Amino acid sequence: MRITVVCVGKIKEKFYVQAVEEYAKRLSRYCKLEFVELPDEKTPENAGEQINASIKAKEGDRILSVLRDDAYVIALAIEGNMLDSVQFSEKLEKLAVSSVSHIMFVIGGSLGLDTRVLSRADYKLSFSKMTFPHQLMRVVLLEQIYRAYRIMRGEPYHK
Repeated sequence: MRITVVCVGKIKEKFYVQAVEEYAKRLSRYCKLEFVELPDEKTPENAGEQINASIKAKEGDRILSVLRDDAYVIALAIEGNMLDSVQFSEKLEKLAVSSVSHIMFVIGGSLGLDTRVLSRADYKLSFSKMTFPHQLMRVVLLEQIYRAYRIMRGEPYHK
């Protein structure tokens, strides 16, 4: 399985970088993992709805330009489906069994994802109704993908 994490913005904090590197190393046993980091737009303080929509549209254009037609796209979105770790593992396993060879996870910028990206997604996944920093979301996503593979293979994992 090939997994691509498409994300808006760079990780600046060293501890997030280290966590991403650690999970990428762990996942190398299970899948081919790659990252596509796209530039984020600077959001001015107290920006109005029109400016925010424009920023999301620009970031959306960048995201849409890298999404592959042959990939199964999972957008991380608050309004998406919430799954527990076992259900998430089952979802990934069903995709693999149904001949999906490439999954692209999409993590938006600080304002979220443009509606066009959400429309393009084959599945919308929510980790919580809470909002998380997109840098932290990368770590959480990778940890859950790693946990999913451990569950699929009947390997021990922390509950």
